[in-house]
Order: sequence, then structure tokens, then C-alpha cells
Amino acid sequence: MLQRLFVSILVLACAPVALAAPSQVRIVQQDGAHVLLVDGAPFRVKGAGMGGEGQDALAGRGGNSFRTWSTGLDQAKVRAMLDRAQRNGLKVAMGIEVGNERHGFDYDDAAAVKRQLERIRREVSLYKDHPAVLMWVVGNELNLHYSNPKVWNAVGGIADMIHAEDPDHPVMTTLAGFDRKLIDLLKARAPSLDLIGIQLYGDIGALPEKLKTSGWTGPYVVTEWGPTGHWESPLTTWKAPIEDDASRKATLLQQRYEQVIAADEKQGLGSYVFLWGNKQERTPTWYGLFLPTGESTPAVDAMQYVWTGAWPANRAPSIQPLKLDGRVALDSITLAPGKMYAAQAEARDAEGDPLRYRWTVLHESTATSIGGDREDVPPAVALTVQEDGKGGMTFTAPDAPGTYRLFVEVLDGQGHAAYANLPFRVAHP
Repeated sequence: MLQRLFVSILVLACAPVALAAPSQVRIVQQDGAHVLLVDGAPFRVKGAGMGGEGQDALAGRGGNSFRTWSTGLDQAKVRAMLDRAQRNGLKVAMGIEVGNERHGFDYDDAAAVKRQLERIRREVSLYKDHPAVLMWVVGNELNLHYSNPKVWNAVGGIADMIHAEDPDHPVMTTLAGFDRKLIDLLKARAPSLDLIGIQLYGDIGALPEKLKTSGWTGPYVVTEWGPTGHWESPLTTWKAPIEDDASRKATLLQQRYEQVIAADEKQGLGSYVFLWGNKQERTPTWYGLFLPTGESTPAVDAMQYVWTGAWPANRAPSIQPLKLDGRVALDSITLAPGKMYAAQAEARDAEGDPLRYRWTVLHESTATSIGGDREDVPPAVALTVQEDGKGGMTFTAPDAPGTYRLFVEVLDGQGHAAYANLPFRVAHP
């Protein structure tokens, strides 16, 4: 008996492990609406853009998918990301890096275009059979600061190749805004795209009108959306963009999701909010839904609510616009060098958790990059803060004339935080 049991265990241990089959993903029309099907079941994208980190939190908050911006040939790294997504019940829109004209890629260079196609062919062949793959995203905002329409021929060629290599998953490209001229170019030069990715921020309310005037009647996913962008925000008199506080951003996310994204059940297949993580883009807090130190913000709570219909049991603190010298950012605040000033952060916690305040002053960013290109965090200014324990503090203005930004982070000790900032200028009276 024991011998037979040992033989049975040995046979099972030596048997090959069956790999899960790739998901069968289709876009079909049902009752006049475009519907995304995954293995035959309707799938509305409730996702976020991220690099692969934060999957557990995304799944725990009610997300079902995430998108990336590049894939690459590092099989161990990419497969580990996909395996983890599969364990978390998440599908991945696989970003494929495609040369941007603004970065120097020449779409008149046939050899370069061919090399790019073959590199992408290898990427697709490596990962197409993984069950966590949802679709392929060919490039990102290739229409941003471009002039050569041959980029869309290249996109069309990539889409054709992917369909031949991988018949199981749709193919899209993402657009930084769109109009009829651009949609006509896509229809003519890349007709095999299954859908498009639309990326809008403060102007997302215009999406229904843009769809109508552009003539795009096919399916789409909103592949980037979020807070009002730094290029469309109010400015100080010295042209520093004014960032919304964390609570204002959360309110806007909820409104934009409910009024625009969820409202379109005819063409819209869902969305990927930007960004499930953090990054420096004009400020360290403008677009990330998490602080650089990992705390979740009110925007994460808002996304959980619109995805699931329920708020978390313990929510992030709320905050009002930051005040400096009794004024707000729209007042274009100028301070005298070396003088003492007071700042006030008005915050509260719904559960009554004790709040801790973290204050920072950075030099104002001088970056002029676009399209999410990499930026460095500006250098910090040495700061001696005297806090009153109620969200107020005093500090000495920098001695050197110039432009700066005051930040406050309000932490509840439960892994959540709110934040606000305002630009200010130091100048001699």
C-alpha cells in the first residue's frame, strides 16, 4: 500500500505542469453597444496606469486591470508581473514602447521602422499566451508634437503583425486628445486597430462632443485621466501652475468618472486612472494617487467608491487649500527674504485618527518636458518649522530671491494621507 502510494506521488510530481490557456478577449456589439468580452463574459475595465507595483492594493480596492507603458524582453521580470496579476485576478493592458517623433525617431527611416517591428514581434511572442494579458497598447501619445503621418502606417503595420501573431487579444494605440483629422488618419493608415485609447485630463468633460465631431464611432478605453493637468491649471503672476489639494482632486475624480466614463455604455469600455503610484511631474504629488512614502490619498478612496460602491472603513484625511501669510495660491504670494511667516493646513480625519503634519519647501520646478517625460525632483530648502499642533506652523522665508513651493502632508498613522501645496516667490520689497 505504501509502495503504491509512493509510486503515485512520484508520478504526479514528475508530470508536466499544465499552463493556463491565454484569455480569449473580443470586442463585440450587443444591443447597439460595444462590449469587451473576456472568455465570453462581459468585462468593463476598472483600472489604473502603473508599472506593475501596487497590484495587491489595486485588487483590494476593487480594480480589475492595469496598463503599462512598456514591456521589453526581460522575460523573468515581465512574467513575474503577469503571474502576480493572475494571482490578484487582474488583467494587463500590455504597453509596447514605440518611437516618438519628439524623441528623435524618424518614420521616414524604413530600416528603423522595420527593426522596431521585429523587436515588438519578439515581445508579443514571449507573452501573448499568458492568461493575464488583456490587450496590447501600441505606443503612447504618438500624436503629441509630431508632424510625420507615417507614424500611423507604422502603427497599422504593428497592429497587423500582432493580429497575425496573437489572434486572442485586441490592439489599440493611445491619443493625447483627438479630432477629425487625426481619426481620419487612423482610419486610413491603421484600419486594423480594434479600439483607441483616449487620454484627457481637465477637459475630459468634452469627451462626448469630441467623439461626435471627430467621427469616431468605434470602441475606446480612457487610458489616462485624472486631476486637472499642470498645463490647464490656473497660474500665478510668474506662471507657476497651481495644483489642487488632495481632497479637491478626489472630488473631481469621482465626478469625472460618474459623469463621463461610467456614463458612456455605448462606446466606452472603461478606463485606467493615472497614476497608481507616484512620480515627479511639475511636483511630486500632482498625478500620483499615493505619496512617495507609500501612503494612499483621498483619490484612492474615491476610486474604490466608484469601482465598488463602498467607501473604505478607514478613509484618508481631508484637507482644505493651504494658506500662507493668510493668503492662498491664487493670490500670487511674495515673501520678503529671511522674514518669519505663518502657514495653515486645515485638515480633519473622519475616524478621529490623530494627525501628523510634514512640511517641506522645494525650489519651483523649471522642467518644460511634456507627455510625462522624466523630471527630477527639485532640490529641497533647509527649513526650520515651529508647529502649533493644530495644522499651523511658522518658518523663515529663504534668503535667496527666487520661486519656491510649500508642501504639507497630513498623515493619519493608518497608511493614509492628504496633501496640499502652493507656490510662492521670495523677492526684496
